Amino acid sequence: MLNNIRIVLTRTFHPGNIGSSARAMKTMGLRQLYLVAPRVFPDPEAERLAAGAADVLAQARVVDSLAAAVGDCAWVVASSVRRREFARPLVTPRACAAQLLAHAKQGPVALVFGPERFGLSNADLQLARCQVAIPADPAYASLNLAASVQTLAYEIYQQHQGSASSQVSTERGSSMPSTVELEQFYAHLEKTFSATGFVRSQHPGQIMARLRQLFGRAQPDAMELNILRGMLASVQRTLDDQSGVTPKDRAAGPDESG
Repeated sequence: MLNNIRIVLTRTFHPGNIGSSARAMKTMGLRQLYLVAPRVFPDPEAERLAAGAADVLAQARVVDSLAAAVGDCAWVVASSVRRREFARPLVTPRACAAQLLAHAKQGPVALVFGPERFGLSNADLQLARCQVAIPADPAYASLNLAASVQTLAYEIYQQHQGSASSQVSTERGSSMPSTVELEQFYAHLEKTFSATGFVRSQHPGQIMARLRQLFGRAQPDAMELNILRGMLASVQRTLDDQSGVTPKDRAAGPDESG
């Protein structure tokens, strides 16, 4: 189960933090390290601070975007202390660990950390199901990257050892959709509502952000997501009929039914 949990470091600035994070992971039984556009990697400083976790570094996957790192994950948690206007639901480290372990029974999941200087962007958070913040003294609540990885990895390992993940149920009759499938749904949603005029195609803005929040809270499973996409496809067919698009023209276009 732990092998299905990815630690994703996004646009890490200092290579030493990559090495320290790899060491933190290995002490808690985690091996899957993904690096999104690191400033420098590989690097001797990363290897030095990894100490006995050189194998975790050697197996690390380097990708260009966060979407590439979490696209096949059914559950993604973003680590960020900052609250945004359209933030994801906030969970405690303990709840975060329970959720990751529960969904890891079905397939890959990810815990995402942002760059040291600025943290995760709003666009990064859009790919997460929820947001975790580590409680700390409000007077100085900033943990360094490796310390954050260590703290959350500890929660995961402790709950895995105690089988506490059973407290979170994933028995919903269908598996959870991947991040890619969710993003395809949101693209389909925006396209359809733009065609109706409900969403302004050039300025989707807050409407799409709030719809993402709504469906994020609802957490539709794969079957429910297919139903929603079927509804959107039905609306699209009605719009096409009204505008004179024939079934042949529709068949020649991209399939929007999921």
